[in-house]
Amino acid sequence: MDVKIEASWKKRLGSEFDQQYFIDLTNYVRQEYMHHTCYPPGNLIFNAFNLCPFDDVKVVIIGQDPYHEPGQAMGLSFSVPQGIMMPPSLINIFKEIQMDLGTPMPDNGDLTRWAKQGVLLLNATLTVRAHMANSHQKLGWDRFTDAAIKALNAERENLVFMLWGGYARSKAAFIDRNKHLILESVHPSPLSANRGGWFGNHQFSRCNTYLEQHGISPVRW
Repeated sequence: MDVKIEASWKKRLGSEFDQQYFIDLTNYVRQEYMHHTCYPPGNLIFNAFNLCPFDDVKVVIIGQDPYHEPGQAMGLSFSVPQGIMMPPSLINIFKEIQMDLGTPMPDNGDLTRWAKQGVLLLNATLTVRAHMANSHQKLGWDRFTDAAIKALNAERENLVFMLWGGYARSKAAFIDRNKHLILESVHPSPLSANRGGWFGNHQFSRCNTYLEQHGISPVRW
Protein backbone atom coordinates (compact mmCIF):
# COMPACT_ATOMS: atom_id res chain seq x y z
CA MET A 1 0.00 0.00 0.00
CA ASP A 2 1.66 3.20 -1.13
CA VAL A 3 0.74 6.33 0.76
CA LYS A 4 -0.16 8.82 -1.95
CA ILE A 5 -2.03 11.64 -0.31
CA GLU A 6 -2.72 15.21 -1.40
CA ALA A 7 0.09 17.64 -0.49
CA SER A 8 -1.77 19.81 2.04
CA TRP A 9 -2.86 16.71 3.93
CA LYS A 10 0.61 15.21 3.73
CA LYS A 11 1.90 18.36 5.41
CA ARG A 12 -0.48 17.81 8.36
CA LEU A 13 -0.42 14.02 8.53
CA GLY A 14 3.06 13.18 7.26
CA SER A 15 4.37 12.66 10.79
CA GLU A 16 1.83 9.85 11.23
CA PHE A 17 3.39 7.89 8.37
CA ASP A 18 6.66 7.52 10.25
CA GLN A 19 5.10 6.22 13.46
CA GLN A 20 5.27 2.54 14.29
CA TYR A 21 1.49 2.11 14.43
CA PHE A 22 1.16 3.36 10.85
CA ILE A 23 4.04 1.22 9.60
CA ASP A 24 2.38 -1.82 11.20
CA LEU A 25 -0.99 -0.78 9.78
CA THR A 26 0.29 -0.42 6.22
CA ASN A 27 2.14 -3.73 6.39
CA TYR A 28 -0.99 -5.52 7.58
CA VAL A 29 -3.26 -3.86 5.03
CA ARG A 30 -0.81 -4.60 2.23
CA GLN A 31 -0.94 -8.30 3.15
CA GLU A 32 -4.73 -8.17 3.31
CA TYR A 33 -4.94 -6.73 -0.20
CA MET A 34 -2.49 -9.36 -1.46
CA HIS A 35 -4.30 -12.37 -0.01
CA HIS A 36 -7.95 -11.28 0.18
CA THR A 37 -10.41 -9.11 -1.69
CA CYS A 38 -10.49 -5.76 0.08
CA TYR A 39 -12.18 -2.42 -0.52
CA PRO A 40 -11.87 0.25 -1.70
CA PRO A 41 -9.39 -0.27 -4.56
CA GLY A 42 -5.90 0.62 -3.36
CA ASN A 43 -5.70 3.82 -5.38
CA LEU A 44 -8.87 5.11 -3.67
CA ILE A 45 -7.95 4.48 -0.02
CA PHE A 46 -7.13 8.18 0.47
CA ASN A 47 -9.75 9.44 -2.00
CA ALA A 48 -11.51 11.62 0.60
CA PHE A 49 -8.29 13.54 1.24
CA ASN A 50 -7.23 13.72 -2.39
CA LEU A 51 -10.54 15.19 -3.57
CA CYS A 52 -10.80 17.70 -0.72
CA PRO A 53 -7.57 19.54 0.19
CA PHE A 54 -7.14 20.70 3.78
CA ASP A 55 -7.82 24.39 3.15
CA ASP A 56 -10.91 23.65 1.04
CA VAL A 57 -12.76 21.73 3.76
CA LYS A 58 -16.06 23.30 4.82
CA VAL A 59 -17.96 20.29 6.11
CA VAL A 60 -16.88 16.95 7.61
CA ILE A 61 -19.18 13.91 7.42
CA ILE A 62 -17.81 10.96 9.38
CA GLY A 63 -18.62 7.37 8.49
CA GLN A 64 -17.48 4.20 10.21
CA ASP A 65 -15.84 1.93 7.60
CA PRO A 66 -16.13 1.36 3.84
CA TYR A 67 -18.91 -0.58 2.15
CA HIS A 68 -17.83 -4.20 1.95
CA GLU A 69 -19.69 -5.54 -1.09
CA PRO A 70 -18.36 -5.52 -4.69
CA GLY A 71 -18.19 -2.20 -6.49
CA GLN A 72 -19.55 -0.07 -3.66
CA ALA A 73 -16.59 1.45 -1.82
CA MET A 74 -14.86 4.43 -3.42
CA GLY A 75 -12.99 5.99 -0.50
CA LEU A 76 -15.76 8.46 0.36
CA SER A 77 -18.07 7.87 3.31
CA PHE A 78 -21.65 6.97 2.27
CA SER A 79 -20.82 7.32 -1.45
CA VAL A 80 -21.10 4.66 -4.16
CA PRO A 81 -20.03 4.96 -7.83
CA GLN A 82 -22.47 5.66 -10.61
CA GLY A 83 -24.21 2.49 -11.74
CA ILE A 84 -24.15 0.91 -8.27
CA MET A 85 -27.43 0.54 -6.38
CA MET A 86 -27.69 3.14 -3.62
CA PRO A 87 -27.48 1.67 -0.09
CA PRO A 88 -30.42 2.37 2.25
CA SER A 89 -28.48 4.88 4.38
CA LEU A 90 -27.65 6.97 1.33
CA ILE A 91 -31.25 6.85 0.14
CA ASN A 92 -32.33 8.19 3.53
CA ILE A 93 -29.74 10.97 3.29
CA PHE A 94 -31.15 12.03 -0.07
CA LYS A 95 -34.73 11.79 1.25
CA GLU A 96 -33.88 14.16 4.09
CA ILE A 97 -32.16 16.58 1.68
CA GLN A 98 -35.26 16.50 -0.50
CA MET A 99 -37.54 17.26 2.46
CA ASP A 100 -35.18 19.87 3.90
CA LEU A 101 -34.15 21.76 0.77
CA GLY A 102 -36.51 20.60 -1.97
CA THR A 103 -33.59 19.14 -3.91
CA PRO A 104 -34.79 16.25 -6.08
CA MET A 105 -33.46 12.73 -5.50
CA PRO A 106 -30.39 12.18 -7.69
CA ASP A 107 -30.18 9.21 -10.05
CA ASN A 108 -26.90 7.92 -8.57
CA GLY A 109 -25.02 7.83 -5.29
CA ASP A 110 -21.67 9.27 -6.34
CA LEU A 111 -20.85 12.03 -3.83
CA THR A 112 -17.68 13.19 -5.60
CA ARG A 113 -19.52 16.44 -6.36
CA TRP A 114 -19.83 17.07 -2.62
CA ALA A 115 -16.15 16.34 -2.03
CA LYS A 116 -15.15 18.82 -4.72
CA GLN A 117 -17.21 21.49 -2.93
CA GLY A 118 -15.33 21.02 0.33
CA VAL A 119 -17.20 18.17 2.03
CA LEU A 120 -14.68 15.78 3.59
CA LEU A 121 -16.38 12.38 3.41
CA LEU A 122 -14.21 10.65 5.98
CA ASN A 123 -14.56 7.06 7.09
CA ALA A 124 -12.89 6.47 10.44
CA THR A 125 -11.53 3.17 9.06
CA LEU A 126 -10.28 3.44 5.49
CA THR A 127 -10.21 -0.21 4.38
CA VAL A 128 -12.25 -3.39 4.84
CA ARG A 129 -12.11 -7.05 3.82
CA ALA A 130 -14.89 -8.10 1.43
CA HIS A 131 -18.16 -9.17 3.08
CA MET A 132 -16.74 -8.51 6.58
CA ALA A 133 -17.92 -5.22 8.06
CA ASN A 134 -15.50 -3.60 10.52
CA SER A 135 -12.83 -6.22 9.73
CA HIS A 136 -10.07 -3.58 9.58
CA GLN A 137 -11.10 -1.73 12.70
CA LYS A 138 -8.64 -1.56 15.60
CA LEU A 139 -5.65 -1.75 13.26
CA GLY A 140 -4.74 1.92 13.69
CA TRP A 141 -6.90 3.64 11.08
CA ASP A 142 -8.83 5.42 13.85
CA ARG A 143 -5.65 6.97 15.16
CA PHE A 144 -4.82 8.27 11.68
CA THR A 145 -8.26 9.68 10.91
CA ASP A 146 -8.54 11.16 14.42
CA ALA A 147 -5.31 13.03 13.64
CA ALA A 148 -7.02 14.50 10.57
CA ILE A 149 -10.00 15.64 12.65
CA LYS A 150 -7.71 17.14 15.28
CA ALA A 151 -5.72 19.03 12.62
CA LEU A 152 -8.89 20.51 11.15
CA ASN A 153 -10.13 21.47 14.59
CA ALA A 154 -6.86 23.18 15.51
CA GLU A 155 -6.01 24.99 12.28
CA ARG A 156 -9.40 25.86 10.79
CA GLU A 157 -12.44 27.82 11.97
CA ASN A 158 -16.16 27.69 11.23
CA LEU A 159 -16.28 24.13 9.94
CA VAL A 160 -19.44 22.06 10.14
CA PHE A 161 -19.05 18.56 11.55
CA MET A 162 -21.98 16.25 10.80
CA LEU A 163 -21.91 13.37 13.29
CA TRP A 164 -24.51 10.68 12.63
CA GLY A 165 -24.89 7.80 15.07
CA GLY A 166 -23.11 6.98 18.28
CA TYR A 167 -19.78 6.11 16.72
CA ALA A 168 -19.47 9.37 14.78
CA ARG A 169 -20.76 11.38 17.73
CA SER A 170 -17.87 10.08 19.84
CA LYS A 171 -15.58 12.19 17.65
CA ALA A 172 -17.12 15.36 19.12
CA ALA A 173 -14.53 15.00 21.90
CA PHE A 174 -11.90 16.28 19.45
CA ILE A 175 -13.88 19.32 18.26
CA ASP A 176 -14.02 22.80 19.81
CA ARG A 177 -17.66 23.87 19.77
CA ASN A 178 -16.59 27.51 20.18
CA LYS A 179 -14.84 27.40 16.80
CA HIS A 180 -17.00 24.99 14.82
CA LEU A 181 -20.60 23.84 14.43
CA ILE A 182 -21.39 20.26 15.43
CA LEU A 183 -24.61 18.79 14.06
CA GLU A 184 -25.49 15.50 15.74
CA SER A 185 -28.16 13.02 14.75
CA VAL A 186 -29.06 9.36 14.75
CA HIS A 187 -27.54 7.38 11.90
CA PRO A 188 -29.41 7.45 8.55
CA SER A 189 -29.53 3.64 8.35
CA PRO A 190 -33.12 2.34 8.27
CA LEU A 191 -32.76 0.70 11.68
CA SER A 192 -31.99 4.06 13.31
CA ALA A 193 -33.77 6.48 10.99
CA ASN A 194 -37.13 4.74 11.18
CA ARG A 195 -37.14 5.02 14.96
CA GLY A 196 -37.17 8.78 14.62
CA GLY A 197 -34.60 11.55 14.79
CA TRP A 198 -33.20 11.40 11.27
CA PHE A 199 -36.01 12.68 9.11
CA GLY A 200 -36.77 16.31 9.84
CA ASN A 201 -33.39 17.06 11.45
CA HIS A 202 -32.78 19.83 8.86
CA GLN A 203 -29.03 19.38 9.11
CA PHE A 204 -28.36 20.32 5.51
CA SER A 205 -30.17 23.67 5.67
CA ARG A 206 -28.69 24.36 9.10
CA CYS A 207 -25.24 23.63 7.71
CA ASN A 208 -25.68 26.02 4.81
CA THR A 209 -27.11 28.76 7.03
CA TYR A 210 -24.07 28.54 9.29
CA LEU A 211 -21.64 28.63 6.37
CA GLU A 212 -23.36 31.67 4.85
CA GLN A 213 -23.37 33.45 8.23
CA HIS A 214 -19.59 33.10 8.22
CA GLY A 215 -19.07 34.24 4.64
CA ILE A 216 -18.58 30.74 3.25
CA SER A 217 -20.38 29.59 0.12
CA PRO A 218 -23.07 26.98 0.87
CA VAL A 219 -22.91 23.39 -0.34
CA ARG A 220 -25.05 22.44 -3.31
CA TRP A 221 -26.44 19.28 -1.77
